[in-house]
Amino acid sequence: MARIAGVNIPTAKRVEIALTYIYGIGPVLARKVCTEVGVPAARRVNQLTEEEVLRIREVIDRDHKVEGDLRRETAMNIKRLMDLGCYRGLRHRRGLPVRGQRTHTNARTRKGPVRMAIAGKKRVAKA
Repeated sequence: MARIAGVNIPTAKRVEIALTYIYGIGPVLARKVCTEVGVPAARRVNQLTEEEVLRIREVIDRDHKVEGDLRRETAMNIKRLMDLGCYRGLRHRRGLPVRGQRTHTNARTRKGPVRMAIAGKKRVAKA
């Protein structure tokens, strides 16, 4: 099993697809890395030589921010917005949608499960 950027990438998949298992590398960037290294994208990971794996690892480490560094940078950007107290930071702090989506309906992913309204019990009129 090849280990690139601290991630065990699956061996039976094509190199182009397997590289997308690394946080921060999508299909376009994976294709770009394959062409830069000179590895055919259709080749399987288990068919790669140690030298090719090493070249892929070097290119990713040298040119791209992935995994822990990228997660840390994203978290720091969000923390900066929250410390500034700007609108986007307040939305992050409250766990609401940040990019202008409506919240009257359809914000369940950010707001959490549906909260049931506490309804007053019907009173039985005594005669």
